[in-house]
Amino acid sequence: MDRCKEPLLNNGVKYYENCPGCKVDLRKATQKGYPIKDLSLVALLVLCNSLPISSLFPFLYFMVQDFHIAKTQDIGYYAGYIGSSFMFGRFLTSALWGMAADKYGRKPVMLIGAASVIIFNTLFGMSVNFWMAIATRFLLGSFNGMIGPVKAYASEVCREEHQAFGLSIVGTMWGIGLIIGPALGGFFAQPADKYPSIFSKKSLFGRFPYLLPCLCISVVAVIVFVSTFWLPIFSLWAVSPKEYGGLSFTSSDVGVVLAITGAGLLIFQLLIFPPMANLVGAILVTRISAVLTIPVLTIYPFFTMLSGVFLWLAINSASLIKNILSISLVTGTFLMLNNAVPQDQRGAANGLAMTAMSLFKTLGPAGGGSLFAWAQKRQNSSFLPGNHMVFFLLNAILVIVVILTFEPFLPQSTDRPHQEDQKDSNTEQQEQRKEQEPPFSS
Repeated sequence: MDRCKEPLLNNGVKYYENCPGCKVDLRKATQKGYPIKDLSLVALLVLCNSLPISSLFPFLYFMVQDFHIAKTQDIGYYAGYIGSSFMFGRFLTSALWGMAADKYGRKPVMLIGAASVIIFNTLFGMSVNFWMAIATRFLLGSFNGMIGPVKAYASEVCREEHQAFGLSIVGTMWGIGLIIGPALGGFFAQPADKYPSIFSKKSLFGRFPYLLPCLCISVVAVIVFVSTFWLPIFSLWAVSPKEYGGLSFTSSDVGVVLAITGAGLLIFQLLIFPPMANLVGAILVTRISAVLTIPVLTIYPFFTMLSGVFLWLAINSASLIKNILSISLVTGTFLMLNNAVPQDQRGAANGLAMTAMSLFKTLGPAGGGSLFAWAQKRQNSSFLPGNHMVFFLLNAILVIVVILTFEPFLPQSTDRPHQEDQKDSNTEQQEQRKEQEPPFSS
């Protein structure tokens, strides 16, 4: 303990034995550089969370088609409901998981979340009808409440000057999820059709054509589960036929585009976002990202006029730029959220935020799928025909986001860490601990 006395005396802070909060604060006070071990765990947990969210989109259109419940122009409705069921489940339980993480610790919530991926994501891959797909995705969302506590944890284990990097790890691993998840979904879905020399129609993966990518993700979740003890709409539009305003992509095509996008996101999040956020602040990052996304979304419907190499260059460039801006917006929001509350309330705050996010993500795929199906039926409309209407409404939402980044909607205090409240909270907790446990340094 001798090596820890100097910073403790300089800061005037006392730490008490067998106190989890004191151990975290003590580790941060003596921390040199980045907490690599802790951030590695964060990375694995976010990857485990993001893979099942993104992997289904390359094959969701074809899964609904295999259920034989909808005409071609109505598939978007059903695909939207399946996409929404995960977020609806998370909407109902995120606040509860956040409060549980504050009361019982981050670790139990993380373990339950990883276990839910192992069980329910595997069952989703074995879905034989629409209702089974809805139910398994709903249960996966309901029991997977770890992303809020993980974001709080990523902020808590880093010193103030490293918090932007710690939270950018969340976005980075989300980007890696966008590489691996869609690639798994695009290349491994329907393996008996794509790789008949390896998988026969009578094999397990022939009878359950969407099990293989889900099983691969469940294997990752098993690794994460064990490790923890040691501690869009784009896809629907792209695969729809050209006569309905889409690009007629295959699931593999979508997987390639999203994988390329994810690789670019990984580089951006690791090398560019942290210094940018520290330089200009979370609010400006969020505001600029929302503004620049508007013109990018506006050009998407015009890609149907392209073909061949020009289409691939345009769609990959636009997808990369759009997702870089989106992840910057989301990570900037993470920073503002954690800056707005003291440490002992971050689990609950992130849980409430995930509740609200899950509500809108529940409404998003269902509403977006319905809007997409409706847009496909109005290709010859004189006002915003076909998919132009979809991207116009997305831009309208972004305009609202930009407005909300200004006062009085958003206090400027969220731009930097919540230092005073954190100090008051720590002082109050330390006084309470002082009465219960003897100090081991003073």
